[in-house]
Amino acid sequence: MTNPYRWWNAAGLVLMLAINALAVWLPLGGKTTGELSAQYPVLITPAPYAFSIWSLIYLLLIGFVIYPFTARGKQSPLTARIGPWFFISCLMNAGWIVVWHYEFLSSSVFIMFALLLSLIAVYVPVRRQPPVPTSADRALVLLPFSIYLGWISNATIVNVTVVLHAANWNGLGLSAEAWTIILLAAALLLALAIGFFHRDPFFMLVFVWSFIAIGVKDGQPDAVMLSCFIGAGIIAACSAYLLLRGSKKPPGAAY
Repeated sequence: MTNPYRWWNAAGLVLMLAINALAVWLPLGGKTTGELSAQYPVLITPAPYAFSIWSLIYLLLIGFVIYPFTARGKQSPLTARIGPWFFISCLMNAGWIVVWHYEFLSSSVFIMFALLLSLIAVYVPVRRQPPVPTSADRALVLLPFSIYLGWISNATIVNVTVVLHAANWNGLGLSAEAWTIILLAAALLLALAIGFFHRDPFFMLVFVWSFIAIGVKDGQPDAVMLSCFIGAGIIAACSAYLLLRGSKKPPGAAY
């Protein structure tokens, strides 16, 4: 069962990596990602080190793209389920980088949501059963999109918050601190809902990484810091529970 989109996926990943590299080396728009983040200081943006997760995401996606070219990957039904959606997600990722670095903020939100939706279109089909995924499927198909979707879910929340901040939204009378805690609570519920429904501890662990990075950021208010650490603790405990359950997988769950 050869994946008809494997060459599309390879081309899409090369494009995405090239645009991301140009954003750092040139940089696009004359500003680095760090300079842009500093320009829009919202409380829910994580500390700079958190963005190193992209190295892991890129590494996993490279593995995913190579997998269908291997003998075992050609037999995997999971990669065929993805269709053109990974290629589309690559286009959205590259497009977001361009509009973000040239500060078309409103457009960046629409592209970010398109990226999120394209990843959901990848994530949901590959986690259906049957068949039971092999170890290679878990490492090279399921895991990459658990991590990628988890991070883009967090990034979408930050992107929307930045755009509202830039537009001088009054927050309906609530403080930035209060809104940050509300958004953290929403992210917590999202992590638990998706994590438990799909029995996916790795999706949840991305939120632990994000929450801790938000909490330790310099100048973070005590209430936000405490909320981050409590949320990270809850999600980490739930992730550990799912990991300990191991092979007890209900219908429709991949882990």
